[in-house]
Amino acid sequence: MTENHAATEDPAATLRRRINTLRPHTARIWNYWLGGGDYYEVDRVAGDRIRELHPEIGELARADRLFLGRAVHHLVADVGIRQFLDIGTGLPTADNTHEVAQRLAPDARVVYVDNDPLVLAHARALLTSHPDGRTDHLDEDLRNVDAILERAAHTLDFSQPVALMLLGVVIFIGEDENPYGIVGQLMDALPSGSHLVISHTITSPAMPGVDAAVHFWNEHGTPTLTQRTPEAVARFFDGLEVLEPGIVSCSQWRPEPDEDGGPQAVGIYGGVGRKR
Repeated sequence: MTENHAATEDPAATLRRRINTLRPHTARIWNYWLGGGDYYEVDRVAGDRIRELHPEIGELARADRLFLGRAVHHLVADVGIRQFLDIGTGLPTADNTHEVAQRLAPDARVVYVDNDPLVLAHARALLTSHPDGRTDHLDEDLRNVDAILERAAHTLDFSQPVALMLLGVVIFIGEDENPYGIVGQLMDALPSGSHLVISHTITSPAMPGVDAAVHFWNEHGTPTLTQRTPEAVARFFDGLEVLEPGIVSCSQWRPEPDEDGGPQAVGIYGGVGRKR
């Protein structure tokens, strides 16, 4: 009998074999900008070059992370959401979705979805649930909507409201891949009272450094990015009730009080919409 190595191999070893250390990868560079340690030299070099092109990239990354925390806090504390489908998780750092949610509601359930092997290896080790709640981690691509919904249903109750978290991930879906249809299909599967949370790097004449950084990335890194205007990002919320203050710079979505007149805009926009 021939031994089936694929069936007996440690899942962590399988994930490690998929990790490409020869090209910079967005999840690892994002971790580098946020001050983490889960990156390789190739990621640091690319991250530093992007910082030269767009010196505010660190503030952009932090603004996106803080937006996640404020959005999840609002959905749990003010809306009563107890279920989250977080697609495009990224490498674990401070205040991940389940940590913010379960700090307020220990019984909250979170399903993380990513197809990056390094993310998955870290997620399974670090993204552990409060004993009253539950977390799960799926190895899936955002494009595989049916598979995500089928597998997430083992943890989430799709008869009750769910918050769909798509932070910094729709940018990887090109215009020829039906990005609006993918987001719409996910939201169609969720009941009334569910919410959509999106953040997305924008293109704007006021922020040429963002365009230069994305151009460099698409020549040297993986996966490639598709920028959109703020108006194009807002289209993902068509048919939803967009919460105040609308689709804005992530730094300016319900920020903490600031004596200096409020935070400066960054090149990543975000918003929260409610399904009626």
